[in-house]
Amino acid sequence: MGIGSIFFIVIIIAGFGFFGWNVKKVINNINLGREKKINDRKGERWKVMTLVALGQKKMFHRPIPAILHLFIYVAFILTQIELIEIILDGITGQHRIFYPSLGGLYTLVISIIEVLSVLALVATFAFLARRNLLKIPRFHKDEMTGWPKLDGNIILYLEFLLVMFIFTMNGTDEVLHLKGESHAAGEGGFGFAMSQWYGPMIFGGMETEGLHLLERIGWWGHLIIVLTFMNYLPYSKHFHIFLAFPNVWYSNLNAKGRLSNMEAVTDEVKMMFDPEADPYAAPAELVGEPQTFGVKDVTDLPWNSLLQAYTCTECGRCTSECPANQTGKLLSPRKIMMDTRDRMVELGDYKRKNGADSHDDKKLVHDYITEEELWACTSCNACVEACPVNIDPLAIIIDLRRYLVMEESKAPAELTGMFSNIENNGAVWQFPASDRLKWKDEE
Repeated sequence: MGIGSIFFIVIIIAGFGFFGWNVKKVINNINLGREKKINDRKGERWKVMTLVALGQKKMFHRPIPAILHLFIYVAFILTQIELIEIILDGITGQHRIFYPSLGGLYTLVISIIEVLSVLALVATFAFLARRNLLKIPRFHKDEMTGWPKLDGNIILYLEFLLVMFIFTMNGTDEVLHLKGESHAAGEGGFGFAMSQWYGPMIFGGMETEGLHLLERIGWWGHLIIVLTFMNYLPYSKHFHIFLAFPNVWYSNLNAKGRLSNMEAVTDEVKMMFDPEADPYAAPAELVGEPQTFGVKDVTDLPWNSLLQAYTCTECGRCTSECPANQTGKLLSPRKIMMDTRDRMVELGDYKRKNGADSHDDKKLVHDYITEEELWACTSCNACVEACPVNIDPLAIIIDLRRYLVMEESKAPAELTGMFSNIENNGAVWQFPASDRLKWKDEE
Protein backbone atom coordinates (compact mmCIF):
# COMPACT_ATOMS: atom_id res chain seq x y z
CA MET A 1 0.00 0.00 0.00
CA GLY A 2 1.48 3.31 -1.10
CA ILE A 3 1.67 6.69 0.60
CA GLY A 4 -1.23 7.96 -1.51
CA SER A 5 -3.53 5.14 -0.37
CA ILE A 6 -2.60 5.69 3.28
CA PHE A 7 -3.27 9.42 2.96
CA PHE A 8 -6.59 8.65 1.29
CA ILE A 9 -7.63 6.23 4.07
CA VAL A 10 -6.77 8.82 6.73
CA ILE A 11 -9.03 11.38 5.00
CA ILE A 12 -11.88 8.86 4.72
CA ILE A 13 -11.59 7.84 8.38
CA ALA A 14 -11.46 11.49 9.48
CA GLY A 15 -14.46 12.43 7.32
CA PHE A 16 -16.67 9.55 8.40
CA GLY A 17 -15.44 9.81 12.00
CA PHE A 18 -16.42 13.47 12.29
CA PHE A 19 -19.78 12.67 10.70
CA GLY A 20 -20.34 9.90 13.24
CA TRP A 21 -19.48 12.27 16.10
CA ASN A 22 -22.02 14.79 14.82
CA VAL A 23 -24.67 12.11 14.37
CA LYS A 24 -24.13 11.03 17.97
CA LYS A 25 -24.73 14.64 19.08
CA VAL A 26 -27.96 14.73 17.10
CA ILE A 27 -29.13 11.46 18.65
CA ASN A 28 -28.33 12.76 22.14
CA ASN A 29 -30.26 15.95 21.43
CA ILE A 30 -33.29 13.98 20.23
CA ASN A 31 -33.08 11.85 23.38
CA LEU A 32 -33.56 15.00 25.46
CA GLY A 33 -37.26 14.43 24.77
CA ARG A 34 -39.38 12.18 26.94
CA GLU A 35 -39.87 8.54 26.09
CA LYS A 36 -42.73 7.55 23.80
CA LYS A 37 -43.34 4.09 22.38
CA ILE A 38 -44.22 4.04 18.69
CA ASN A 39 -44.30 0.48 17.38
CA ASP A 40 -47.90 -0.05 16.28
CA ARG A 41 -49.34 -0.54 12.76
CA LYS A 42 -45.95 -1.51 11.34
CA GLY A 43 -47.27 -2.56 7.94
CA GLU A 44 -49.00 0.78 7.48
CA ARG A 45 -45.89 2.62 8.60
CA TRP A 46 -43.72 0.87 6.01
CA LYS A 47 -46.28 1.71 3.33
CA VAL A 48 -46.45 5.38 4.31
CA MET A 49 -42.65 5.63 4.45
CA THR A 50 -42.35 4.10 0.99
CA LEU A 51 -44.90 6.48 -0.54
CA VAL A 52 -44.05 9.69 1.31
CA ALA A 53 -40.31 9.49 2.07
CA LEU A 54 -39.05 7.36 -0.81
CA GLY A 55 -41.71 8.16 -3.40
CA GLN A 56 -42.09 11.83 -2.33
CA LYS A 57 -45.86 11.55 -2.84
CA LYS A 58 -46.78 14.77 -1.04
CA MET A 59 -44.19 16.79 -2.95
CA PHE A 60 -46.24 16.44 -6.14
CA HIS A 61 -49.00 18.68 -4.86
CA ARG A 62 -46.74 21.31 -6.45
CA PRO A 63 -45.47 19.48 -9.55
CA ILE A 64 -42.81 21.87 -10.90
CA PRO A 65 -40.64 22.06 -7.75
CA ALA A 66 -41.38 18.37 -7.16
CA ILE A 67 -39.92 17.37 -10.53
CA LEU A 68 -36.89 19.60 -10.01
CA HIS A 69 -36.38 18.16 -6.54
CA LEU A 70 -36.70 14.65 -7.98
CA PHE A 71 -33.81 15.35 -10.37
CA ILE A 72 -31.51 16.24 -7.48
CA TYR A 73 -32.86 13.45 -5.27
CA VAL A 74 -32.32 10.64 -7.79
CA ALA A 75 -28.96 12.06 -8.90
CA PHE A 76 -27.83 12.18 -5.26
CA ILE A 77 -28.74 8.52 -4.72
CA LEU A 78 -27.15 7.16 -7.90
CA THR A 79 -24.02 9.30 -7.59
CA GLN A 80 -23.17 7.29 -4.48
CA ILE A 81 -22.39 4.38 -6.80
CA GLU A 82 -19.59 6.43 -8.31
CA LEU A 83 -18.52 7.49 -4.80
CA ILE A 84 -18.18 3.83 -3.77
CA GLU A 85 -15.90 3.29 -6.75
CA ILE A 86 -13.81 6.35 -5.85
CA ILE A 87 -13.37 5.05 -2.30
CA LEU A 88 -12.30 1.60 -3.52
CA ASP A 89 -9.97 3.19 -6.09
CA GLY A 90 -8.38 5.32 -3.38
CA ILE A 91 -7.82 2.38 -1.05
CA THR A 92 -6.48 -0.02 -3.69
CA GLY A 93 -4.62 2.52 -5.82
CA GLN A 94 -6.55 1.45 -8.93
CA HIS A 95 -8.66 3.54 -11.32
CA ARG A 96 -12.27 2.78 -12.28
CA ILE A 97 -12.08 -0.54 -10.53
CA PHE A 98 -15.52 -1.70 -11.76
CA TYR A 99 -14.91 -0.94 -15.44
CA PRO A 100 -13.04 -4.10 -16.52
CA SER A 101 -15.53 -6.50 -14.93
CA LEU A 102 -18.79 -4.69 -15.76
CA GLY A 103 -17.99 -3.40 -19.24
CA GLY A 104 -21.19 -2.24 -20.97
CA LEU A 105 -23.19 -2.20 -17.72
CA TYR A 106 -20.59 0.15 -16.23
CA THR A 107 -20.93 2.47 -19.22
CA LEU A 108 -24.73 2.44 -18.83
CA VAL A 109 -24.64 3.24 -15.11
CA ILE A 110 -22.16 6.11 -15.46
CA SER A 111 -24.12 7.42 -18.46
CA ILE A 112 -27.30 7.52 -16.35
CA ILE A 113 -25.40 9.34 -13.62
CA GLU A 114 -24.15 11.90 -16.15
CA VAL A 115 -27.63 12.54 -17.55
CA LEU A 116 -29.05 12.89 -14.03
CA SER A 117 -26.17 15.23 -13.15
CA VAL A 118 -27.18 17.50 -16.03
CA LEU A 119 -30.80 17.46 -14.82
CA ALA A 120 -29.61 18.14 -11.27
CA LEU A 121 -27.60 21.10 -12.57
CA VAL A 122 -30.73 22.49 -14.24
CA ALA A 123 -32.66 22.01 -10.99
CA THR A 124 -29.87 23.69 -9.02
CA PHE A 125 -30.04 26.84 -11.13
CA ALA A 126 -33.84 26.78 -10.95
CA PHE A 127 -33.81 26.56 -7.15
CA LEU A 128 -31.20 29.33 -6.88
CA ALA A 129 -33.42 31.50 -9.04
CA ARG A 130 -36.52 30.66 -6.98
CA ARG A 131 -34.75 31.61 -3.77
CA ASN A 132 -32.85 34.68 -4.90
CA LEU A 133 -34.43 36.12 -8.05
CA LEU A 134 -38.10 35.18 -8.18
CA LYS A 135 -38.58 36.13 -4.51
CA ILE A 136 -41.17 33.44 -3.76
CA PRO A 137 -42.91 34.72 -0.59
CA ARG A 138 -42.48 31.58 1.55
CA PHE A 139 -38.69 31.85 1.17
CA HIS A 140 -38.68 35.43 2.45
CA LYS A 141 -40.57 35.28 5.73
CA ASP A 142 -39.04 36.81 8.86
CA GLU A 143 -37.62 33.49 10.06
CA MET A 144 -35.79 32.97 6.74
CA THR A 145 -33.18 35.71 7.17
CA GLY A 146 -29.54 35.26 8.12
CA TRP A 147 -28.36 31.67 8.47
CA PRO A 148 -31.55 29.95 7.19
CA LYS A 149 -31.31 31.90 3.93
CA LEU A 150 -27.57 31.22 3.57
CA ASP A 151 -28.06 27.55 4.44
CA GLY A 152 -30.58 27.18 1.62
CA ASN A 153 -28.03 28.52 -0.86
CA ILE A 154 -24.91 26.75 0.43
CA ILE A 155 -26.21 23.31 -0.45
CA LEU A 156 -27.02 24.49 -3.98
CA TYR A 157 -23.50 25.89 -4.38
CA LEU A 158 -22.08 22.55 -3.23
CA GLU A 159 -24.33 20.72 -5.68
CA PHE A 160 -23.04 22.91 -8.51
CA LEU A 161 -19.41 22.25 -7.53
CA LEU A 162 -20.05 18.52 -7.25
CA VAL A 163 -21.47 18.32 -10.78
CA MET A 164 -18.59 20.40 -12.15
CA PHE A 165 -16.04 18.06 -10.56
CA ILE A 166 -17.86 15.00 -11.94
CA PHE A 167 -17.90 16.49 -15.45
CA THR A 168 -14.23 17.48 -15.19
CA MET A 169 -13.23 14.01 -14.01
CA ASN A 170 -15.22 12.14 -16.66
CA GLY A 171 -14.48 14.57 -19.50
CA THR A 172 -10.71 14.54 -19.08
CA ASP A 173 -10.66 10.79 -18.47
CA GLU A 174 -12.61 10.29 -21.70
CA VAL A 175 -9.94 12.15 -23.65
CA LEU A 176 -7.15 10.30 -21.85
CA HIS A 177 -8.80 6.97 -22.62
CA LEU A 178 -9.10 7.91 -26.28
CA LYS A 179 -5.35 8.56 -26.26
CA GLY A 180 -4.61 5.36 -24.36
CA GLU A 181 -3.20 7.45 -21.48
CA SER A 182 -5.90 6.85 -18.85
CA HIS A 183 -5.07 4.92 -15.68
CA ALA A 184 -8.14 2.77 -16.45
CA ALA A 185 -7.66 -0.40 -18.47
CA GLY A 186 -8.23 -0.31 -22.21
CA GLU A 187 -8.39 2.51 -24.72
CA GLY A 188 -10.69 4.00 -27.33
CA GLY A 189 -13.01 6.01 -25.06
CA PHE A 190 -15.55 4.98 -22.43
CA GLY A 191 -18.55 6.12 -24.44
CA PHE A 192 -20.39 7.74 -21.54
CA ALA A 193 -23.57 9.56 -22.59
CA MET A 194 -22.39 13.11 -21.94
CA SER A 195 -18.60 13.08 -21.56
CA GLN A 196 -18.04 11.37 -24.91
CA TRP A 197 -19.31 14.61 -26.49
CA TYR A 198 -18.17 17.44 -24.24
CA GLY A 199 -14.88 15.77 -23.25
CA PRO A 200 -13.12 16.00 -26.66
CA MET A 201 -14.82 19.32 -27.38
CA ILE A 202 -13.56 21.05 -24.20
CA PHE A 203 -10.42 19.10 -23.27
CA GLY A 204 -9.38 17.58 -26.62
CA GLY A 205 -6.64 20.11 -27.32
CA MET A 206 -4.85 19.76 -23.98
CA GLU A 207 -1.56 18.01 -23.30
CA THR A 208 -1.55 14.69 -21.44
CA GLU A 209 0.02 16.19 -18.30
CA GLY A 210 -2.70 18.86 -18.07
CA LEU A 211 -5.40 16.25 -18.60
CA HIS A 212 -4.02 14.08 -15.81
CA LEU A 213 -3.92 17.11 -13.49
CA LEU A 214 -7.52 18.08 -14.25
CA GLU A 215 -8.70 14.49 -13.93
CA ARG A 216 -7.12 14.29 -10.46
CA ILE A 217 -8.65 17.66 -9.51
CA GLY A 218 -12.06 16.35 -10.56
CA TRP A 219 -11.53 13.03 -8.74
CA TRP A 220 -10.33 14.60 -5.48
CA GLY A 221 -12.84 17.43 -5.80
CA HIS A 222 -15.69 14.93 -6.04
CA LEU A 223 -14.51 13.17 -2.89
CA ILE A 224 -13.87 16.36 -0.88
CA ILE A 225 -17.24 17.88 -1.80
CA VAL A 226 -19.05 14.70 -0.74
CA LEU A 227 -17.20 14.56 2.60
CA THR A 228 -17.80 18.29 3.13
CA PHE A 229 -21.47 17.90 2.24
CA MET A 230 -21.83 14.90 4.56
CA ASN A 231 -20.33 16.71 7.55
CA TYR A 232 -22.25 19.89 6.80
CA LEU A 233 -25.62 18.09 6.92
CA PRO A 234 -25.93 17.80 10.75
CA TYR A 235 -25.66 21.60 10.95
CA SER A 236 -28.15 22.15 8.15
CA LYS A 237 -31.82 21.73 7.35
CA HIS A 238 -30.66 19.31 4.65
CA PHE A 239 -30.20 16.61 7.26
CA HIS A 240 -33.69 15.58 6.16
CA ILE A 241 -31.92 13.60 3.42
CA PHE A 242 -31.26 10.95 6.09
CA LEU A 243 -33.94 11.71 8.70
CA ALA A 244 -36.98 11.88 6.39
CA PHE A 245 -37.25 8.08 6.36
CA PRO A 246 -37.36 7.44 10.14
CA ASN A 247 -39.39 10.61 10.63
CA VAL A 248 -42.15 9.44 8.28
CA TRP A 249 -42.06 5.93 9.75
CA TYR A 250 -42.64 7.33 13.26
CA SER A 251 -45.18 9.95 12.13
CA ASN A 252 -48.71 10.21 13.48
CA LEU A 253 -51.04 7.88 11.55
CA ASN A 254 -54.21 8.92 13.36
CA ALA A 255 -56.90 10.94 11.63
CA LYS A 256 -56.19 14.65 11.31
CA GLY A 257 -57.91 16.58 14.08
CA ARG A 258 -57.63 13.81 16.65
CA LEU A 259 -55.74 15.40 19.52
CA SER A 260 -53.76 13.43 22.04
CA ASN A 261 -54.95 13.32 25.63
CA MET A 262 -52.80 13.60 28.72
CA GLU A 263 -52.82 10.29 30.58
CA ALA A 264 -52.90 11.90 34.02
CA VAL A 265 -55.99 13.95 33.13
CA THR A 266 -57.67 11.05 31.33
CA ASP A 267 -57.19 8.74 34.33
CA GLU A 268 -58.63 11.37 36.66
CA VAL A 269 -61.72 11.86 34.50
CA LYS A 270 -62.26 8.11 34.19
CA MET A 271 -62.10 7.77 37.96
CA MET A 272 -64.71 10.53 38.33
CA PHE A 273 -67.12 8.59 36.11
CA ASP A 274 -66.37 5.22 37.73
CA PRO A 275 -69.27 4.42 40.11
CA GLU A 276 -67.10 1.91 41.99
CA ALA A 277 -64.23 4.32 42.59
CA ASP A 278 -63.67 5.38 46.21
CA PRO A 279 -63.65 9.21 46.26
CA TYR A 280 -61.95 9.16 49.67
CA ALA A 281 -59.13 6.83 48.68
CA ALA A 282 -55.61 8.14 49.06
CA PRO A 283 -54.02 9.08 45.72
CA ALA A 284 -51.44 6.72 44.34
CA GLU A 285 -47.85 7.57 45.17
CA LEU A 286 -45.94 9.32 42.42
CA VAL A 287 -43.03 7.49 40.84
CA GLY A 288 -40.22 9.90 40.05
CA GLU A 289 -40.78 13.59 39.41
CA PRO A 290 -44.34 14.72 38.65
CA GLN A 291 -44.93 15.29 34.95
CA THR A 292 -45.55 18.84 33.80
CA PHE A 293 -48.97 19.58 32.39
CA GLY A 294 -48.24 20.42 28.80
CA VAL A 295 -44.85 21.47 27.47
CA LYS A 296 -42.66 24.34 28.61
CA ASP A 297 -39.34 23.17 27.14
CA VAL A 298 -37.97 20.61 24.69
CA THR A 299 -37.37 18.11 27.51
CA ASP A 300 -41.15 17.90 27.96
CA LEU A 301 -41.74 17.06 24.29
CA PRO A 302 -41.75 13.42 23.13
CA TRP A 303 -38.60 12.38 21.31
CA ASN A 304 -40.39 12.02 17.96
CA SER A 305 -41.32 15.73 18.03
CA LEU A 306 -37.62 16.55 18.39
CA LEU A 307 -36.86 14.19 15.50
CA GLN A 308 -39.38 16.16 13.45
CA ALA A 309 -37.64 19.42 14.34
CA TYR A 310 -34.36 18.04 12.95
CA THR A 311 -36.16 16.73 9.86
CA CYS A 312 -37.81 20.05 8.95
CA THR A 313 -36.72 21.10 5.47
CA GLU A 314 -37.73 24.75 6.04
CA CYS A 315 -39.55 24.59 2.70
CA GLY A 316 -42.33 26.77 4.11
CA ARG A 317 -45.23 24.81 2.65
CA CYS A 318 -46.77 24.62 6.12
CA THR A 319 -46.56 28.37 6.59
CA SER A 320 -47.83 29.17 3.10
CA GLU A 321 -50.93 27.02 3.76
CA CYS A 322 -51.53 28.36 7.30
CA PRO A 323 -54.71 30.53 7.35
CA ALA A 324 -53.48 32.41 10.39
CA ASN A 325 -50.25 33.36 8.63
CA GLN A 326 -52.13 34.27 5.46
CA THR A 327 -54.23 36.80 7.40
CA GLY A 328 -51.17 38.49 8.90
CA LYS A 329 -51.03 36.71 12.26
CA LEU A 330 -47.64 36.17 13.87
CA LEU A 331 -47.86 32.36 13.67
CA SER A 332 -45.58 30.50 11.28
CA PRO A 333 -45.61 26.69 11.69
CA ARG A 334 -42.16 26.54 10.07
CA LYS A 335 -40.82 28.90 12.75
CA ILE A 336 -42.29 26.65 15.45
CA MET A 337 -40.19 23.76 14.15
CA MET A 338 -37.08 25.90 13.64
CA ASP A 339 -37.38 27.34 17.17
CA THR A 340 -37.79 23.84 18.61
CA ARG A 341 -34.64 22.67 16.83
CA ASP A 342 -32.64 25.76 17.85
CA ARG A 343 -33.69 25.37 21.48
CA MET A 344 -32.88 21.63 21.43
CA VAL A 345 -29.39 22.28 20.03
CA GLU A 346 -28.76 25.06 22.56
CA LEU A 347 -29.85 22.96 25.53
CA GLY A 348 -27.95 19.92 24.26
CA ASP A 349 -24.72 21.92 24.00
CA TYR A 350 -25.33 23.35 27.49
CA LYS A 351 -25.79 19.90 29.02
CA ARG A 352 -22.68 18.53 27.30
CA LYS A 353 -20.69 21.39 28.73
CA ASN A 354 -22.21 21.53 32.24
CA GLY A 355 -23.47 18.00 32.90
CA ALA A 356 -26.48 15.92 31.92
CA ASP A 357 -28.50 17.07 34.94
CA SER A 358 -27.88 20.77 34.36
CA HIS A 359 -30.42 23.14 32.85
CA ASP A 360 -30.12 26.75 31.80
CA ASP A 361 -32.65 29.45 32.67
CA LYS A 362 -34.42 29.41 29.29
CA LYS A 363 -37.44 27.52 28.00
CA LEU A 364 -39.12 26.96 24.66
CA VAL A 365 -42.28 28.88 25.48
CA HIS A 366 -41.72 32.62 26.04
CA ASP A 367 -37.97 32.60 25.24
CA TYR A 368 -38.39 31.17 21.73
CA ILE A 369 -42.10 30.95 20.97
CA THR A 370 -44.48 33.66 22.13
CA GLU A 371 -48.01 33.33 23.46
CA GLU A 372 -49.28 35.39 20.52
CA GLU A 373 -47.96 32.82 18.06
CA LEU A 374 -49.52 29.92 19.93
CA TRP A 375 -52.98 31.41 20.31
CA ALA A 376 -53.09 32.44 16.65
CA CYS A 377 -53.31 28.76 15.66
CA THR A 378 -56.79 27.58 14.62
CA SER A 379 -55.88 23.86 14.93
CA CYS A 380 -56.98 23.33 11.33
CA ASN A 381 -54.12 20.90 10.48
CA ALA A 382 -53.34 22.67 7.19
CA CYS A 383 -49.65 22.70 8.14
CA VAL A 384 -49.66 18.97 8.89
CA GLU A 385 -51.38 18.16 5.62
CA ALA A 386 -48.95 20.34 3.62
CA CYS A 387 -45.68 18.97 5.03
CA PRO A 388 -43.94 16.70 2.51
CA VAL A 389 -42.37 14.58 5.28
CA ASN A 390 -45.34 14.33 7.73
CA ILE A 391 -44.10 16.80 10.35
CA ASP A 392 -46.73 17.84 12.91
CA PRO A 393 -46.23 21.41 14.20
CA LEU A 394 -49.75 21.38 15.65
CA ALA A 395 -48.83 18.73 18.24
CA ILE A 396 -46.14 21.04 19.64
CA ILE A 397 -48.46 24.06 19.57
CA ILE A 398 -51.22 22.22 21.45
CA ASP A 399 -48.81 21.00 24.15
CA LEU A 400 -47.33 24.47 24.61
CA ARG A 401 -50.84 25.92 24.96
CA ARG A 402 -51.68 23.25 27.54
CA TYR A 403 -48.74 24.44 29.61
CA LEU A 404 -49.88 28.05 29.41
CA VAL A 405 -53.39 27.14 30.55
CA MET A 406 -52.75 24.40 33.09
CA GLU A 407 -49.46 25.57 34.61
CA GLU A 408 -49.46 29.35 34.18
CA SER A 409 -53.25 29.91 34.06
CA LYS A 410 -52.83 32.02 30.94
CA ALA A 411 -55.45 32.04 28.21
CA PRO A 412 -57.20 34.64 26.05
CA ALA A 413 -60.25 36.25 27.66
CA GLU A 414 -62.59 34.46 25.26
CA LEU A 415 -61.31 31.08 26.41
CA THR A 416 -61.33 32.06 30.07
CA GLY A 417 -65.07 32.73 29.83
CA MET A 418 -65.61 29.36 28.14
CA PHE A 419 -63.59 27.55 30.82
CA SER A 420 -65.67 29.20 33.51
CA ASN A 421 -68.92 28.18 31.82
CA ILE A 422 -67.76 24.57 31.53
CA GLU A 423 -66.78 24.51 35.19
CA ASN A 424 -70.00 26.09 36.44
CA ASN A 425 -72.59 25.01 33.88
CA GLY A 426 -71.19 21.86 32.33
CA ALA A 427 -71.18 23.41 28.86
CA VAL A 428 -69.55 26.23 26.94
CA TRP A 429 -72.68 28.39 27.27
CA GLN A 430 -73.33 30.69 30.21
CA PHE A 431 -76.79 29.22 30.84
CA PRO A 432 -77.22 26.36 33.36
CA ALA A 433 -78.41 23.00 32.06
CA SER A 434 -81.84 23.48 33.64
CA ASP A 435 -82.46 26.54 31.46
CA ARG A 436 -81.08 25.30 28.15
CA LEU A 437 -84.15 23.27 27.17
CA LYS A 438 -86.82 25.81 28.10
CA TRP A 439 -87.18 26.76 24.46
CA LYS A 440 -89.07 23.52 23.81
CA ASP A 441 -91.86 24.64 26.11
CA GLU A 442 -92.32 27.95 24.35
CA GLU A 443 -95.26 28.29 21.98
